[in-house]
Amino acid sequence: MRKSIRLLKNALLLFSMGVVTPAAMAQDNYPSRPITLVNPYAVGGPADLLGRALAKELGDVLGQSIIVENKAGGGASIGAAYVAKAAPDGYTLLLGTAAAHTVTPLATHVPYDGVTDFEFIGMVANVPNVLTVHPSVPAKTVQEFIALAKAEPGKISYGSAGMGSSPHIGGEMFKKAAGVDLMHVPYKGAAPAANDMVAGVVQAGFLNVSAVLPLIKSGRLRALAYGGSKRLADLPDVPIFAQAGLPDLEMGSWYSLAVPAKTPAAVVDKLATALQTVQAKPEFQKTLAIQNAETMPQLKAQATEYIRADGQRLAELVRVTGMKLQN
Repeated sequence: MRKSIRLLKNALLLFSMGVVTPAAMAQDNYPSRPITLVNPYAVGGPADLLGRALAKELGDVLGQSIIVENKAGGGASIGAAYVAKAAPDGYTLLLGTAAAHTVTPLATHVPYDGVTDFEFIGMVANVPNVLTVHPSVPAKTVQEFIALAKAEPGKISYGSAGMGSSPHIGGEMFKKAAGVDLMHVPYKGAAPAANDMVAGVVQAGFLNVSAVLPLIKSGRLRALAYGGSKRLADLPDVPIFAQAGLPDLEMGSWYSLAVPAKTPAAVVDKLATALQTVQAKPEFQKTLAIQNAETMPQLKAQATEYIRADGQRLAELVRVTGMKLQN
């Protein structure tokens, strides 16, 4: 008791001398209240599953509850803009993607800069995409699908998780590599896109494998090619794109963790350390394995550099395809 009183007196003395400020004390005590993790996609999709698993494990490490808040739409720009304008105190986090940080800002006007308006905690995971079609589509291989698309330019539709999302990017990459024209139908997340593909509303998709794997295994969708660098153990008969005649074509969704720019370095460091701890936890590794996702080791400056480099690569895709997004 006496020790606590003495520490309090010392803190008050330091406040009066200007050595320790209330802001500095707040950083030392971070986090002292619940944190919000903004997911810029709809409930039920791959981002939502990953975000909720991350929130639970990160909250356990930090000793505070983390509430997931879905703010879908605008090619992930609605959620990203919300976080960019939030107080830079570490209590509002963003589960980011290429759409939120690079593609949507490149292809349309958004009220934030995808890189400079954020402090990046680190990369979280990468999930490959898979080309799937409704069983009514007669194509059984990628080459048959390409031939069908060339015979009916612009008539075959593919669903995505939204403008600028990785399934949208994957679809545009496929169109460019295969020399075909497909009709893009954006949704507010992978779950509604997958549902409409099963219903036959759209004929194809380039969604995260975690969003469609159960549908493939049940026969409600047919997989034609996998977007990873090697075949997926759960889909041993499905070739990667290079094996299907499209060399150098890989596609997937990376996920990052960010806070608003100007968040104190001490808070960013604490979050980065916590993220690194979470990625090594068996429980989180199990979650990633279920989603066929891989951890990404880049933290802070390395994550920022990774996202900048990916933005440069995708800028060329946006330029070549003439991709224009409308919020």
